[in-house]
Amino acid sequence: MLLADLGAEVVRVESPSRDDLVRNMQPQIDGQSAAFRYLNRGKQSITLDLKHPDAVTVIHSLLDEFDIVIEQFRPGVMDRLGLGYEALKQIKPGLIYCSITGYGQTGSHAERAGHDLNFLALSGCASHMGRAAHGPAPLGVQVADVAAGSHPAVIGILSAVIQRDRCGDGAHIDISMADNSMALQALLAPGALNGGAEESYETHFLNGGGFYDYYQTKDQRYIAVGSLEPQFKQRLLETLEATELACLDDMTLKIRLQAIFISEELAVWQARFAEVDACVEPVLSMQEAAEHELFHSRNMILESAQGERQIAPAIRFDNQIPVMPESAPLRGQDTEAVMARTGLKQEELESFRQAGLFG
Repeated sequence: MLLADLGAEVVRVESPSRDDLVRNMQPQIDGQSAAFRYLNRGKQSITLDLKHPDAVTVIHSLLDEFDIVIEQFRPGVMDRLGLGYEALKQIKPGLIYCSITGYGQTGSHAERAGHDLNFLALSGCASHMGRAAHGPAPLGVQVADVAAGSHPAVIGILSAVIQRDRCGDGAHIDISMADNSMALQALLAPGALNGGAEESYETHFLNGGGFYDYYQTKDQRYIAVGSLEPQFKQRLLETLEATELACLDDMTLKIRLQAIFISEELAVWQARFAEVDACVEPVLSMQEAAEHELFHSRNMILESAQGERQIAPAIRFDNQIPVMPESAPLRGQDTEAVMARTGLKQEELESFRQAGLFG
């Protein structure tokens, strides 16, 4: 999706017989889930049975038109299908081939299954994301899949494109979501690896070990206080009419701040801090965030003529206002058009169709 948002032509290769589970989530829009339509916007879709003996011929023909392959199977699967990097680079030496897996192409866990929760657990992230009284907290954001999977993959692919333009060489990019989850810990991990204390829940200023935290309000909502720097802390306390608390240690201050914030509803605090530059903001629901003036002013929510709303591409060039990307494809809807662009003869394509290669 990120590459498609940036202008790449992306073809999604789908199984003819097994549907993507995300496609069937709720709510549905025109037969596909809202989440699927977001994640697959701007792409084309073809169906292809990769286990069919003729699938290799089709993929080879597609390499005349496409020069980047992204795959997410466990290590060795693409090799067994005859579609591994070493095989395909013989057909296209400048091929950029990106493998995204949980644990990488090598190492002790290469063959092991995993999900976002597992990658955060093994990488050390989950050991300090949560509360002391309850332990690690499952997040509603796929940190490992997105921040440690998709984003490094895009960076690697675009770097490989630059290398190929300069040197003519392709590349096999190995993205491990567990590796990249470990690499996300820029402030906590270096200290622990070099003789410092091993951080746990609510021991570091980033994870609730100070007054940098969320505070409950009278109406059971929450407000985020990030007033770390002295000038922001001063404005926070001035706005709360509590400057006498400036001399307290962080944890004692945190207790006193909670007692203050619980005394009024969120709307009161929003109004009081609206014009105060103190790094204090309300915790909003997704719907509230979509209506917030910040994201309106940034054109971050797009709406189609049919009323579908999506998050806009977050990377901007030259202050251009984003437009709604093309809709996500139905499964296999572009098979005929994409196949027509290959060098395969019509009788070959017809033979493949009859053999059930495309479903």
